[in-house]
Amino acid sequence: MNRIYPILLLCLIVPLSSGCAEDGTGPSEDQTPLVEFRIPDTEQEICYGNSAEISCPAEGESFYGQDSQYVGPLASYQNNGNGTVTDLNTGLMWQQNPGTKMSLPQALTLLESFDLAGYDDWRLPSIKELYSLILFNGTDPSGFEGEDTSELTPFIDTDYFIFEYGDTQAGERIIDSQYLSSNLYVDTTMHGDETAFGVNFADGRIKGYGLTDPQSGGDKTFFVQFVRGEMVYGLNDFEDNNDGTITDQASGLMWMKQDSGHLGAGDDADGALNWEQALDWAENLDYGGFSDWRLPNAKELQAIVDYSRSPATDGTAAIDPVFDSSTIIQSGGGSDFPFYWTSTTHANFLGFGDYAAYIAFGTGYGFMEFPPGSGNYELLDVHGAGCQRSDPKEGDPADFPYGHGPQGDVVRIYNHVRCVRDAGMSSAAGETPSASFEVVELAAYPNPFNPQVELSFTLLRESHVELSIYDVSGKRVEVLRDETLREGEHRVIWNSDSSASGLYLARLKTEAGAATCKLLLSK
Repeated sequence: MNRIYPILLLCLIVPLSSGCAEDGTGPSEDQTPLVEFRIPDTEQEICYGNSAEISCPAEGESFYGQDSQYVGPLASYQNNGNGTVTDLNTGLMWQQNPGTKMSLPQALTLLESFDLAGYDDWRLPSIKELYSLILFNGTDPSGFEGEDTSELTPFIDTDYFIFEYGDTQAGERIIDSQYLSSNLYVDTTMHGDETAFGVNFADGRIKGYGLTDPQSGGDKTFFVQFVRGEMVYGLNDFEDNNDGTITDQASGLMWMKQDSGHLGAGDDADGALNWEQALDWAENLDYGGFSDWRLPNAKELQAIVDYSRSPATDGTAAIDPVFDSSTIIQSGGGSDFPFYWTSTTHANFLGFGDYAAYIAFGTGYGFMEFPPGSGNYELLDVHGAGCQRSDPKEGDPADFPYGHGPQGDVVRIYNHVRCVRDAGMSSAAGETPSASFEVVELAAYPNPFNPQVELSFTLLRESHVELSIYDVSGKRVEVLRDETLREGEHRVIWNSDSSASGLYLARLKTEAGAATCKLLLSK
């Protein structure tokens, strides 16, 4: 029953108009792809070597190409003066003060009657929406001894949001500042624990957290920061360019279809690289006709995780199957999928940058000692596929036989790379794709509906059309059309007999642009 919490939540609180607003147009005059969600910058401003802060290197020097040297849309917030904050990049409105911790059932109950600043359409954020708030000018307090946190820097903007570290007086650790998302892990962690993903703004990580408190046996509690606004952020729109590259039309980023493993990178030609090697490899990569690739920062890479997939449930990496993912032999000897480096240093409270962030598109393994102090370690999925943790930038993985941290996070050091570039940049030949400028509209009637809804759109010219239905996690439920259609008006029926009640998204892609329409199935 818990597995449908996110859908139950959203269908209760998301308002829906009878029609669907225009979602996009063809490329603008500068021919850059339509960007439907902006990934805010990580705000990391310091350059690091394998440990210490360094002067930012020039192109061609060691450690060039790290996070602080590529700047995206800077964090921009508006304090609305009524207990809410608007993110001017994503357009999302956030609750400013999460208040006291609560369990997932308590959060869902509260949302049924929650009203803030005159709005009653609040919801739990998705893990991608929640991670959009993370700032990597924060420092990891792991290992900090003491109770005075005034000199620590959390991974969220405290000029706009109320933040608290864990309450040590109540027996918590300083790092116990986990924030809950609506994404439940499609598998389980530890010994079959039902798990929800969350962001820890105290130590700068995404982890899957068991919904049962292992100490008390009751429901685990989290900080909960409600959000409202269009559910567009993090909903990918991948297009295979048939040249070894994938463009996410929603974010405006272009990705390698394959990864460093397929291209035989590294000393052993298996794709595994330490952090310095990963930066160098990305900066010197010529692939798909482009030479301006870079190592993605943590927020860019996390934005392409598919949280509806896992190795255990799907036999694939946690990424859309339009991508190719290398396989590796994991610590326990079985086959799995890699961790992928980001360009983002995960600095600690002492100012050292020995670790860099990675995203686990494979299983979030760790070594857990059962019972504690016994010396008996089990290799388990401790944090879920799609977690963001960090690895030493250099060293020997053999020095970490039982991992690192309280859950024994597996340490690999030699991780894979999937490079990124801005899709609007010119190709190596100085050319950009051309397209006409047309408005694309998608309408739905009736809406809400049960069990059928009619989707209508008009083509100004003959075009290849993809019309698909997605659930709120971004998983494609059904492809309604994938063909070339004549110009004129078109009507398509979606019969939802096999789908559960809840919110869905109809996504129309044409050669002229794209449109998205929210659908409410009410059975």
